[in-house]
Amino acid sequence: MAKFDVFGMCNPLYDLQAVVTDELIQELGLEKGGMFLVDEARQSEIVPAIYSNVVLTAAGGSGANSMTGVSLLGGKACYAGRVGNDNHAALYEQGLIDKGVASSLGRGDGTTGICLVLVTPDTQRTMCTFLGCCVELCPDDIRLDLLEASKYLYVTAYLWDTDGQKAAVQYAMRKAQDAGVKVSLSLSDPFCVNRHKQDLLDLTRKHVNVVIGNRLEAEALTDTDNPADAARRLAEHADVAVVTKDSQGSLICSKGEMIEVPAFRVSPVDTTGAGDMYAAGFLYGLTQGHDLYRCGSLASYVAAQVVSQFGPRLDAVDDDLVGSILAKSPVSPTS
Repeated sequence: MAKFDVFGMCNPLYDLQAVVTDELIQELGLEKGGMFLVDEARQSEIVPAIYSNVVLTAAGGSGANSMTGVSLLGGKACYAGRVGNDNHAALYEQGLIDKGVASSLGRGDGTTGICLVLVTPDTQRTMCTFLGCCVELCPDDIRLDLLEASKYLYVTAYLWDTDGQKAAVQYAMRKAQDAGVKVSLSLSDPFCVNRHKQDLLDLTRKHVNVVIGNRLEAEALTDTDNPADAARRLAEHADVAVVTKDSQGSLICSKGEMIEVPAFRVSPVDTTGAGDMYAAGFLYGLTQGHDLYRCGSLASYVAAQVVSQFGPRLDAVDDDLVGSILAKSPVSPTS
């Protein structure tokens, strides 16, 4: 019997969310509303300037958000990545544990990755990410006993930027296949896809059972211009291809058949983390043995709940509504 439903791998980023003024954004030389990758020197300039304004800290990063979502729904999740030897590393690990996620973090001699989320009074978010030790992830950081005790391995395309990270992903995928653990890949970001298109296609062909991406990511990877064609193309290589379409719902293609899943209607507030939570809902459904329509419906529900609030994570879900979603009758594929 599997110990974990999902073993997730991504960049562990300790989130620091601060409420700041427009003037401070200008003083720091940042463009409001932008997303920036920064080096250690730059993050060392910014952190002291905003630390007294921090209102929220969390063990963050895309993959961690998804594993937290799996745990929130009642699943068992484990999370792997690489952190440093600083105070943020201990806080990160404890943050996972507090959310019910088992930690499988490798340790480096440097600094834990940090994501600074600077919120101005108009609710705009300016994000500065320092990857730190994340980029030093290597095969030795992967706990095979935990990976092989899981139903699914979940990897994000964010891990495809350094040779060590690539080697860790390939190693984990091979070992998962050898152990009968299914593999899921999140396409993560159009920029990731465009940087690593051929590598991601090769990974999908060779190792991936379930691929999940939004329409921009999926179309970029498959050189198509609509989500249905992208889903069909991806499903030629993976058992299941999922393409999300924001407020237009999602498409799930498997074995030549297409399932359309409607979106849950909410008043959008903040789209941060919607894709992460969609992946959490979909993987939770799969690991509990539900059909693809129910998996997609649950994923749409939890993604919508994230969109209706500030921040990338949920503190709770409506258990009765989750139960009713998973009890729905399956639908027939459209094609």
